Amino acid sequence: MSSDAVGLERISRVVGYKLTKGNFQTVTPNLPQRILVLCEANTANQATLDTDPTQYTSAQEVGDAYGYGSPAYLIARILHPKQSDGVGGIPVIYSVQEAAVGATAKVLTVVPSGTATGNGTHYVKVAGRDGMDGDFYAINILEGDTTADITAKITDAVNNILGSPVSAVDYDYEAVLTSKWKGLTANDISVEIDTGDNALGITYTVNSIQSGSGTPSISAALNAIGNEWVTIVVNSYGTVSTIMSALENFNGIPDPTNPTGRFTGIVMKPFVAITGSTADDPTSITDARLNNVTIAIAPAPESDGLPMEAAANMTVLQAVNAQNTPHLDVIGRAYPDMPTPTDIGSMADYDNRDEFVKKGCSTVDLVGGQYVVQDFVTTYHKLGENPPQYRYVRNLYNIDLNVRYGYYLLEQTNVVDHVIASNDDTVSATNVIKPKQWIAILSQYADDLANRAIIVQPEFMQDSLEVGIGTSNPDRLETFFRYKRSGVARISSTTAEAGFNFGTLN
Repeated sequence: MSSDAVGLERISRVVGYKLTKGNFQTVTPNLPQRILVLCEANTANQATLDTDPTQYTSAQEVGDAYGYGSPAYLIARILHPKQSDGVGGIPVIYSVQEAAVGATAKVLTVVPSGTATGNGTHYVKVAGRDGMDGDFYAINILEGDTTADITAKITDAVNNILGSPVSAVDYDYEAVLTSKWKGLTANDISVEIDTGDNALGITYTVNSIQSGSGTPSISAALNAIGNEWVTIVVNSYGTVSTIMSALENFNGIPDPTNPTGRFTGIVMKPFVAITGSTADDPTSITDARLNNVTIAIAPAPESDGLPMEAAANMTVLQAVNAQNTPHLDVIGRAYPDMPTPTDIGSMADYDNRDEFVKKGCSTVDLVGGQYVVQDFVTTYHKLGENPPQYRYVRNLYNIDLNVRYGYYLLEQTNVVDHVIASNDDTVSATNVIKPKQWIAILSQYADDLANRAIIVQPEFMQDSLEVGIGTSNPDRLETFFRYKRSGVARISSTTAEAGFNFGTLN
């Protein structure tokens, strides 16, 4: 290879040195993950709210920007936990929406009654948690405490947790707890009092006196994505139909004859929208979305936690897996931080889980007190297609998009803006590509994909390669190939035949 550090037109004595970018990796890098969080901010932050998409690397930064205890913060503390890596260095962009016009907060009252008969500790449980990040909603009761005393302690217990999704006001006879933001998502907040095995003569009544309501539009946030490749959207709004439809319409479908949205050929940067649900059976939501591939439910059945927290938990698993080991699935992995019940209802039964997956719903089981992923699927289960091509998140958003990303890198390096020469031409110029050269490059790429367990039978892809110059446009290089995705041993089925050892008569 010649050097152009000194132009060929130069003649006077000189020394030149030029530094260029090189890529000597022996394998194609995985598709870099990029997470977009669609969420709300606290009511106190609405007046100065900046809705421009912004990247943050810690929950503290998010809390400072949008309010501690806000949906943005509650998601951030799971993506960027204090005690572990979470999503690590994967970029997370927060796009907050202003509260909907007329939105309301969730308001509850806690009414204690009686006089304490001894000393002990009760706990306020907010959204299934008796504390956050090492701090607890502890009500430290002393013998003789009255309703007014205990109400004050409940108020302090709540307000002393910076990241609590509710704030409290003491009215002597009751503590009034109000969500820190206004919106339908606030309506998922539950409150109860855990007295352990000793009520200490106190009874508590929790009343919901106002429901959270109002869902903002996410259109501006989606349009702001532009040409960036977002791989995961955290949908903090749960299974609200208008939100899911907006996500699906924007993302589109990978139809073989008429792809739409982010799946169109000149864009091809789709995302999976991870959507939390605490319902016992979310299939009424997923079964109706059988032709779409955008929504993937993160189930946390019967949890008192928030659906957005379930979405954040699944995002941690999927993002890290897709970033580092895209050939694998998140099955068998536990949610890192989600309140769990003692019984997860219908999803505890295998027959039900099998039926749920067939209706486009992800599943979990309760193992060792944690939600463990059994199936992570999109809502796609098109009638008459067996098996559904885009059922598993791993197949579409790990395998297919990694094939596309590696191909894109090779294309940018070897094809884009290059001169197209015929196969039999003798060419010494730079930036030239011949169809047979491109086939050779892609043939090597097939071996690389198989080595990374992204595809199987690389020879199948290699034999299918077709490259040619456009018949009506000489500036067009056309490529076609097929590949077989690698599979996952989701089911292990073994039959063992056993019999007796009979003797023989001599």
